[in-house]
Amino acid sequence: MTTDTNKKKPWIYTASVASVYPHYITKAEKKGRTKAEVDEIIRWLTGYTPKRLQTQLDKETDFETFFAKAPKMNPNRSLITGVVCGVRVEEIEETTMREIRYLDKLVDELARGKAMEKILRTP
Repeated sequence: MTTDTNKKKPWIYTASVASVYPHYITKAEKKGRTKAEVDEIIRWLTGYTPKRLQTQLDKETDFETFFAKAPKMNPNRSLITGVVCGVRVEEIEETTMREIRYLDKLVDELARGKAMEKILRTP
């Protein structure tokens, strides 16, 4: 049995957060939500300060690095459940992909009109 150690990373890992960020904002704003709410979600999930988040966007940091170097991933993120792109986020085994899908799920919930108090999970 052989293992594929040269398995190619999903494209989203090497995509810059700055390249996807405007799409998060557009998705939210189309539904009457704000950039400030998207930023609050990202900061809640990752622990980035507004200044450090902007620095990551300016540096065009890729998603893999963005999550690997996040100051403090929110311990309540494990409370995020549901389906994104046909996959249950809580069942994603690969850590980086799960973190990316958590963010996607939170932005989806924002765009669907869910209250911030419910989006930013607390036990």
